[in-house]
Amino acid sequence: MAKEKTKRNKSINCQKWSYGFILPAVIAVTAIVVIPFVAGIYYSFTKWDGISTSTFIGLANFKQLFNDQEFLTSLWFTIKFSVVTILLINFIGLSLALIVTQKFRGAALLRTIFFMPNLIGGLILGFIWQFVFIKGFSAIGEIIGLEQLSGWLATPATGFWGMVIMVAWQYAGYIMVIYIAFLQGVDDSLLEAASLDGATEWQKFVHVKFPMIRPAFTISLFMTLSFCFKIYDQNLALTSGGPFKSTQMVAMNIVNTAFSQRDMGLAQAKGMVFFLILALVSITQVYFSRKKEVEV
Repeated sequence: MAKEKTKRNKSINCQKWSYGFILPAVIAVTAIVVIPFVAGIYYSFTKWDGISTSTFIGLANFKQLFNDQEFLTSLWFTIKFSVVTILLINFIGLSLALIVTQKFRGAALLRTIFFMPNLIGGLILGFIWQFVFIKGFSAIGEIIGLEQLSGWLATPATGFWGMVIMVAWQYAGYIMVIYIAFLQGVDDSLLEAASLDGATEWQKFVHVKFPMIRPAFTISLFMTLSFCFKIYDQNLALTSGGPFKSTQMVAMNIVNTAFSQRDMGLAQAKGMVFFLILALVSITQVYFSRKKEVEV
């Protein structure tokens, strides 16, 4: 009985210590995430400039944002950009992972090289690619006589593809690491059995590797979805939403509404709507991805 009582006391003490270690994180998350989020819900129903006293106006901000053509344009641009970029990032990331998981000299070095763009900050990355698109593309266009390369980022179409290229170049290496982790977990005996049955490399990928790495698609799609929808600094540095706000993403529109127009209440309402859209899309994507994993 004494030994059981001692074990019970030790277990209780361990639980107390664990709560003590968790408490700072809980306080930080509550102060930085929970309280501002709840406050943001309240301010979305008010007229507030960020300085003076807020005035409760009900659903007026939500009615206004659905009539705000600039916000709706930025939302549509964000959706188009996210769909194209998510597909491109995952395609490139998986392709790079398949390359560097092959056994050849220099594979480890290639992994490092492919991952390095993810270490560059968003603002710096935007300015680098702005120089590449404007100065570099113009110089190449003059050399080869292709006028279409001059004035890149000056039109909505080139601005769109400039954003896609830059973000895919930055984030594909990070997604590559996720696919590498799952590809390395594929049982070699399955691949050897497929080889003995005369399967080609493509058949081994489709029928062996692809089903085994389905969880990687769930993780990668979720991460790229969240990343692409919330982009701000790259958008600011590369195009600043131009030309004529045609490449302005939702995050930039919300920030401009809050700090340029000084309408914090409307900005909070836009943020709430944006949060609900992103949460709905993310939950739907994870649900269907998980369902496919179970079916395998």
